[in-house]
Order: sequence, then structure tokens, then C-alpha cells
Amino acid sequence: MAQRITLKHVAAQAGVSYQTVSKVLNKQVQVSKETEERIMEAVRILGYRPNQVARNLRTQRARLIGYTWAPTPSDQVNTILDQFLQSMSQAAESSGYHVLCFPHYFGQETIPAYRDLIDTQRVDAFVISSVEDNDPRITFLQERGFPFVAFGRSNPEWEFPYVDVDGADGMRRVTEHLLGLGHRRIAALAWPEASRVGRNRMEGYLGAMQSAGITPLPGWIQRGEGNFKFGLEAAAAILDQPAGQRPTAIVAFNDYMAIGALRAAQERGLQVGVDVAITGFDDIPMVQYLTPALTSLRQPIWDIGQRVISILLEILDNTQPTDPHVLLAPQLVIRQSSNAVASA
Repeated sequence: MAQRITLKHVAAQAGVSYQTVSKVLNKQVQVSKETEERIMEAVRILGYRPNQVARNLRTQRARLIGYTWAPTPSDQVNTILDQFLQSMSQAAESSGYHVLCFPHYFGQETIPAYRDLIDTQRVDAFVISSVEDNDPRITFLQERGFPFVAFGRSNPEWEFPYVDVDGADGMRRVTEHLLGLGHRRIAALAWPEASRVGRNRMEGYLGAMQSAGITPLPGWIQRGEGNFKFGLEAAAAILDQPAGQRPTAIVAFNDYMAIGALRAAQERGLQVGVDVAITGFDDIPMVQYLTPALTSLRQPIWDIGQRVISILLEILDNTQPTDPHVLLAPQLVIRQSSNAVASA
């Protein structure tokens, strides 16, 4: 078995005490440039790697950030989650941390898992997402005084660090895009009213319509789960309305609903982008390869993952975050599914 290289080996190679090596590597002392270079050269030559377990015990840190999410059904993919996890992991690892993922299943209580990870000191902080109003995780973590950053907002009066996407701004801009093409009958495939994110996006859609002097008819707004099946069924109900009130455009609150709407239109012999405009939200990779390619709102997910970890590291370093409340605008990506002027 190969001998494990220790601080004493590095110290002997560099001609200094092992205490000096320890303090230099932990940035606890300043030495001459020549001495620092000798130490770092010894580290490189010997291939020294610090004993992270021992270091964690000394610093009382696990170097782990907890993150939970609702697992995606086996017949679906979640490209937003994948990109978010990759971004967070890269940002965390560049500062010596790792992300500990644990799933949360529908109907399962969330707090026990958080409590257990805190009490057993297995994580130093949490990132939480899928945040809703009156989110019990936020009140629990604040009561425990445990560090966390949220991907998403909650009750307006609650003070906590977060990074979020301005869904209202995105839906307003995509609705204004359709209004600018002459559409006046614009329907929406929305989430249930209990959804905080859904209400935020609905605010943007309704705001743009009201600014144009348009009040959506009841049948123009369909609410349900954000999947292909709901999009197909809801769009069918919209497109089967009488000709005089049938919408000429549909804004969907995510891309999967929009893809279902596209199928519903095509099943009725309608040409998407000509007879009816359809838009999505998220800009998942596949939508650019549809026929026609889907107009969508691209969330800055990579930037969100980086910023969440950046704020969390400031908190862990006992530093007041430079900007604890970050709201990012999504980018409107216009493609063929919405680029024709309304004809009805």
C-alpha cells in the first residue's frame, strides 16, 4: 500500500515546520514569497492531498449543501432540474463544497428530512426550490437559524435570501409579442390557482391583455397540471370553441403544455404559426426541433444555480450577502410557432 503523504512530509521537503505548512495551506499566515513557493512546489512534487475528514472535524463543517426535489416520473425528463443541479454542483465544488441531493415524494412530509440532516450535522446549509406561499421549510429553517437560499419567492412579507425568475415579466412580454402581431383572442394554459409561480405568470398575461383593453373570456383560460396530456386536452377545448370566440393564439405556462397544444392544433388540421400561434415557457432543448419550432421564454437556469451558491457561500462565511434578493428576467426566443400575423 502506498504511503499517505502528510504535512510532515511536505514540511521536510520544503525545509519548514509542519505548522507553517498547515497555516500557509489554510491561508492563516503570510510568509515570504520564496517560502510559499517552496511549500507549493513540495505539495506538487509529493502529490499531497489534505485529509478532508480531519479538516471538517476541526472546522465543524460537513462541506455539504443539502438539496431536495420532487423526482420526475420515469417516462419524463426534467432538463431544467438537470441544468440547475449541474450549475450548483460546479459552483459549490469550486469552493470545496458538494451538493447532497435527497428526493421528496408527493404527499411526504418535508420537515423530518431537514431536521434529521441538521441534527446529525451532515449538511452546512440548504438550497430549496419549488417554493410556495407559507412554505413550511422556510419557517422551519428560520426558526432553527440554519443557513439556506431559495430558488423562488414566497410570502411578500417574509425576509429570506432568494434567486428567482420574473415569470410575470416573461408572460407579459410574450403576450405583448402576440398582441403586436394582431392577435386579440389569446388563450392561456395555466397552472392551478394554488400555484405561486402560476399566479405570478398569470399576472403577466392578464396585465398585458388588460393594457390592450381585452378581457379574456372564461373559456380562454384553462388550468391544470403542466404536462403534455393536459396541454393536449386543454388546447382541444380551446380550439373547439365557436369560430367567433375561438382564440387565435395560445400562451402555455411551460413547454410541455405547449407541445400538447401544438399536437391538438395539428390534429384539427390547423397550421401552427399560420392558423394559430402557440408559445411556451422554459425553452427546453427539444422545442427548437419541433415542427414548427416553438417560441418560448428561456429561463437563465445556469446563472440561477451559480448565484444561489454564491449567496449561500457568503452566508456561510458570515458575510452579509451583496444582493440577497435576485430577480432575473427570462429571455423571449421567437420561433416559427408565433411569427405569423393574426388573420382572424
